[in-house]
Amino acid sequence: MSDSDDGNSGVPLVERLPNSNSPEPQPSSKRKREDDAKPESKRAAKRKKNTKKPKDVDDDALDIELGVNNAIGHMDSRLLADHIAQRSKRFQPDMSMVEAEDIHIPERAILDTTSWDKPRSTENLTGFMEQFAGARRNKKGQKLLHAPVEKGSPHTLIIAGAGLRAADLSRAVRKFQTKDSAVAKLFAKHIKLKEAIETVKTSRMGIGVGTPQRIIDLLEDGALSTMHLERIVVDASHIDQKKRGILDMKETQLPLVQLLSREDFKERYGSGEGKLELLFY
Repeated sequence: MSDSDDGNSGVPLVERLPNSNSPEPQPSSKRKREDDAKPESKRAAKRKKNTKKPKDVDDDALDIELGVNNAIGHMDSRLLADHIAQRSKRFQPDMSMVEAEDIHIPERAILDTTSWDKPRSTENLTGFMEQFAGARRNKKGQKLLHAPVEKGSPHTLIIAGAGLRAADLSRAVRKFQTKDSAVAKLFAKHIKLKEAIETVKTSRMGIGVGTPQRIIDLLEDGALSTMHLERIVVDASHIDQKKRGILDMKETQLPLVQLLSREDFKERYGSGEGKLELLFY
């Protein structure tokens, strides 16, 4: 038998025994590049997806410096009603006609504010409210500076897309706060629902500023009353760094529509006594 043969395979030992001086087998450089690139590609794709603005938002209408979508201010009541309905259909494509009707916000509910010719920025909100809401009185002579005697019963709700934005707006309208009329914070940022319920139940408020879901929760609990509610102001023109507003994101648009389409609200839209108006800022 030859020294180079083991007597079984006929293959020389020198070809089959591992070489202790040889490096361990390594994956090909092509496969290594592909494996390394996979996590980065997924993250990059996610970042790219998240920074895209809605397809039907016109860049020319966006004021990035002020954080305002100027297109909202040019929509009258009919256009706003159509705009909201289109967004609802986009975010719930399988919705039936009956379901669409249930959450439809009627044109008669929306006050036409297209005559407002200033930018719909944070600092102009108080002037906007004074023009379109401040002059109106109900049977008890209630104004923006006043509050109903009943606790947890505001005359005005301001709806924002996020807690931080709601905090900004609550500071912006603080001029309407008095010792007898609070500007209440109705959002979830650092405030647990149980704490919010107790605060609302014990507060005499004229204006409440919050996010859609938190306000729904407070209404469902009964802590927040709509007995004296005259208007809901929706912070619709504000856009974030990704050029999205409250109507442009499924996670904010759907609860907003759920709130605005409550049966007790819809019964009061466009009516005389106890009329409830929607203002899109």
